[in-house]
Amino acid sequence: MHRQLSVHSVINRAMVKVKQDRNYKVIAENRRARFDYEVVEELECGIVLTGSEVKSLRVNSANVAESYAGVEGAELWLVNSYIARYEQASIFGHEERRRRKLLVSKREVAKLWAETQRKGMTLVPLVLYFNHRGIVKMKLGIAKGKKLHDKRADDAKRDWGRQKQRLLRHGE
Repeated sequence: MHRQLSVHSVINRAMVKVKQDRNYKVIAENRRARFDYEVVEELECGIVLTGSEVKSLRVNSANVAESYAGVEGAELWLVNSYIARYEQASIFGHEERRRRKLLVSKREVAKLWAETQRKGMTLVPLVLYFNHRGIVKMKLGIAKGKKLHDKRADDAKRDWGRQKQRLLRHGE
């Protein structure tokens, strides 16, 4: 009987987790960022959007691969991100590549500004997503650009990991 209760409690925990993550959805991911940059730290921030932009994001039409973030004044801005037009928002539409304000505290803006002043550090958007509450969030990475030999070392390490997994699978 004790075993039966523990199985039910595990199932209940799994159901609660599914209920919490029901709204979580990745909209756009910058996969190239981890190849081109060494991400030192990650930061979650909000983003100021218009209604037509949010509706467009709900149908998965965005791209953050070519965008970057920068500190201007005492504010953080996302530059060159793409959110497609929402066709049903006739005259109340939005510009596809407009600058969008990112929402972080003043202390975090000061910290990010200090980080970007160091040699080679930049703010790279990693993921744009709806969190578990259905609110659009962005994960920014404080990153340093990789040199060519760093990229080659990462490729070699990844290839060796794949080969090792293949050998372990076929060896058993």
